[in-house]
Amino acid sequence: MKISVVTAMHEAARPYLAAAHQSLASQDLPEGWTWEWCIQEDGPGVASAELLPEPRDPRIRIGSSRKGGPAVARTMAVARSTGSLIKVLDADDELTPGALARDIATLETHSHVGWTTSRVLDLMPDGSLIAFEGDPEHGPIACGSVLDHWRQHHRPHVHPATLCVRRDLVTALGGWMALPASEDTGLLTALSVLREGWFISDIGLRYRKHAAQTTAHPDHSKGEEWAARMDIIEARATALARLLLPQGR
Repeated sequence: MKISVVTAMHEAARPYLAAAHQSLASQDLPEGWTWEWCIQEDGPGVASAELLPEPRDPRIRIGSSRKGGPAVARTMAVARSTGSLIKVLDADDELTPGALARDIATLETHSHVGWTTSRVLDLMPDGSLIAFEGDPEHGPIACGSVLDHWRQHHRPHVHPATLCVRRDLVTALGGWMALPASEDTGLLTALSVLREGWFISDIGLRYRKHAAQTTAHPDHSKGEEWAARMDIIEARATALARLLLPQGR
């Protein structure tokens, strides 16, 4: 059995890819499981291969496509993947020890659960770690609860950068939303109305903060683009809920 780790790779992430690789290579998986790492270069000239140790691990699969942003790159990575589970790992982030094993164990144990997220620590430029506030309790995340939280706060209460999801759910939704940012939040919010999730209270990711990341852009949290992203994320999830949930939302 296989878990496919998908990574959108762009030039600004080059300084961090080696650390992401080390965090993946050190994962211990349950018996009978292996991983593949589908790196998708977002546009030409990224040259991921030269940042990885030689000889290259055969489980690492590098592809390239026209520049389209992280949503396009991750979706293209899924198209090349072969695992039954899809795990997100941004090129500038780091998995913590045991993260993949905890995702796999949760989804194997709870067949009704479609996806997992986990606790995050922000990795600051000075190397310090800061906890992500507002985590729920360890355990199930009810269908629609991410959407409910989004409606109140315009952010999810679990971190989309830690997402691990069953393959059929990703493909049913067509991958990540075609947005310049918040594409991962859009996918997570839609997933939350399709299937129950699970929050793993162990720390699963070190989320790197740096000036070149998408969330540092001035349009990320205000202005017309921000408002449009917020509206379409909610509208998509609401439409899915009305179509799929007996009670509607």
